[in-house]
Amino acid sequence: MTSAHSARLLSLEEWDALPEDNSARIELQEGVLIVSPKPQRRHQRAAARIWKQLDSQLPLGFEALLDFEIVVEAEFPATVRVPDVVVTRSDGPDKRVAAAEVVIAIEIVSPGSRRTDTVTKRSEYAEAGIPHYRIVDLDEPATLTALHLAGDFGYQEAPAVSGSFTTAEPFALTLQLDGLADAR
Repeated sequence: MTSAHSARLLSLEEWDALPEDNSARIELQEGVLIVSPKPQRRHQRAAARIWKQLDSQLPLGFEALLDFEIVVEAEFPATVRVPDVVVTRSDGPDKRVAAAEVVIAIEIVSPGSRRTDTVTKRSEYAEAGIPHYRIVDLDEPATLTALHLAGDFGYQEAPAVSGSFTTAEPFALTLQLDGLADAR
C-alpha cells in the first residue's frame, strides 16, 4: 500500500498492487485511499495491552491480531479497514480476512479518528456483519463502549464502562481498562 495520490477509485486488486508503505496508517474507503498518521505511543501501548489480555482469554481456535486488514467490501469500490485489534479464527488467511470472518473489531480513538471510529466504521462494520465492535477511548478515565449486532437495526450500544469490562459474548472475556496507555 502506498500513500501516493490516486485520481480514481481503486478496486481491491488495485489496492493489492500498491507498494507497501509503513510510514502511515492507510485504509481504503469506497475506493479512496485514506491516509492518517501512525498511532502514537500511548495508542500503541493500549492496543498491545488489549491484545495481551485477549490472547490469554480467547478459546482455542481464535486469536487476536494487531493492525490486521479486514475487507469490509470487496466489490468495487472496495473498502479495507485496519482495526487496532481484531479477533478471528486462528486458521484464517495470512494477509487479511473478510469482515464475515471477524468476531470482534476493536478501535482505539485517536486524535483525528473519533468520528471515523464512532460513526463511519460503526456503520461499515455493522453493514458488513461484524457481530461485535468495541470502541476504546483513552481519555481519562479510559472507557470501552461495547456494540453488538441487533438484526436490521445495526449495532445496539451498551453504556460505556471504565475500570473493567466483562462480557460473556461472544466469549467470556474481561479487559482491564485502567492504565492501558500508561508508561511503566
